[in-house]
Amino acid sequence: MEIMNATASFAALSQDTRLKAFRLLVSHEPDGLPAGEIARQLGVPHNTMSAHLAVLARAEWVVSQRQSRQIIYRASLKQVEEVVQFLLKDCCAGHPELCHSLLDSLSTCDINSSNQSDS
Repeated sequence: MEIMNATASFAALSQDTRLKAFRLLVSHEPDGLPAGEIARQLGVPHNTMSAHLAVLARAEWVVSQRQSRQIIYRASLKQVEEVVQFLLKDCCAGHPELCHSLLDSLSTCDINSSNQSDS
């Protein structure tokens, strides 16, 4: 991942509704959610939510798939992995043992409890 891609990616998440939508989708992996349900759960008008989802899709944070008359959105865990790898590429100045606590915290990830405390 290049710096320009990373900054564009971060910019897409730098808006409150988009970050909430992305976190909601992460908590609904692997099934995803229809666009209307995302809008309903976040209390956002459907057309506004569609615009936010389009920004997230362009930045590759979400992927969509048509199912009958609905578009189902899912978090792109591949993008999460690429961004985390980008951030940690030079982890601890060549001393990866210094990053153990960070890696340990990622391995014990509990999405449901973090969503409840940050909502």
